[in-house]
Amino acid sequence: MAKKIVGYIKLQIPAAKANPSPPVGPALGQRGLNIMQFVKEFNAATQGLEPGTPTPVVITAFSDRTFTFVTKTPPNTHFLKKAAKIDKGTTTPGKGGPVGRVTRSQLEEIAAIKMKDMNCVDVASAVSMLTGSARSMGITVVEG
Repeated sequence: MAKKIVGYIKLQIPAAKANPSPPVGPALGQRGLNIMQFVKEFNAATQGLEPGTPTPVVITAFSDRTFTFVTKTPPNTHFLKKAAKIDKGTTTPGKGGPVGRVTRSQLEEIAAIKMKDMNCVDVASAVSMLTGSARSMGITVVEG
């Protein structure tokens, strides 16, 4: 018989740097899950990523206090900031000058990586979504 699902916990944790402090500890503790077991498994699963990369994770909590988790690809903003070589986006989109620039080919590379977690049917629509994200961050998209 399948285990009964108690709930889902969605967190964004730096890759290979999970620890029992907030937000991980309280989120798992209130469901009665083993925090240290999750921390060890998450850090092992994200070891191949660049340390500190924000990694979304969805934890499925079961009634017998066990869990499973699925890691997602880092957010679009992380890839866009990395491609534009900036630390953060603009605080006032649409006003002032652009804070960085990315090329269409860079957006296509990001779209190929993010494709499994985006709700798009093809790379062109994913690039369109990324273009909108870049624009709202104050990043200019240039052809190339």
